[in-house]
Amino acid sequence: MTATTLRTIATLWPALDDALAAPTQHSWPPVELRSYLAAMERLDIDDPTAYNTARRQLERSPDQIGQRPIPLNLGIHDTMRLVEAALHETCDQIAAANQREPITPAPAEWPTRDRIRRNKLANADLHHPHRWHYTGRRPGAVHAALWLCARVEGIGWPGRPLTDVQRAHVASVAAGALHRIEAALDLADGSRELSSAHPCPCGGTIQVHGGAGALPVARCKQCGAIWSERGVVAA
Repeated sequence: MTATTLRTIATLWPALDDALAAPTQHSWPPVELRSYLAAMERLDIDDPTAYNTARRQLERSPDQIGQRPIPLNLGIHDTMRLVEAALHETCDQIAAANQREPITPAPAEWPTRDRIRRNKLANADLHHPHRWHYTGRRPGAVHAALWLCARVEGIGWPGRPLTDVQRAHVASVAAGALHRIEAALDLADGSRELSSAHPCPCGGTIQVHGGAGALPVARCKQCGAIWSERGVVAA
């Protein structure tokens, strides 16, 4: 299940790239309701530790400052940055706990043949395709998702297998990431109740339904009033 989720994240990532430059047009919900839903989404996190850490990293990121050459869909942009940072943080944690140190090169005083053989092994181990590196150019979200997928599936790497706790952690982060991606791409069904700060005129609780390409609608659970993009449908 977790491996499938991670593969889906990797598969959907190009769609996020395509949507990044697309203009954002919203007519519903109204601005104040969208702000409320956005705030709820930020709090609705399956793994608070991973995403809070990721958010702090983005807050410190210098490339968020300054002008960009083309308009961006900020909702897609924020989703991509947050998911990528959360995946990186999870990979970092697993590598720090499970990945063994690279084989050290041979001392200079070793016999030439032994030194060459040892150094060849050390170089291959350092550049093992499944070794996670903390320095240099950071891999993209697709690489991070597939790296985690390989760890979940137990593919050989220079490190120990995941513990049950680590598997649960990866599953939680992956599920949260996929939820955010599907929401950003409007692929998932969803409904959410608004708080008492945004009641129906009758005082009842409003529930918003939408997603999966359907036009969003809101319904009062008390009086039954329904709103759509065109206004009040029924009351």
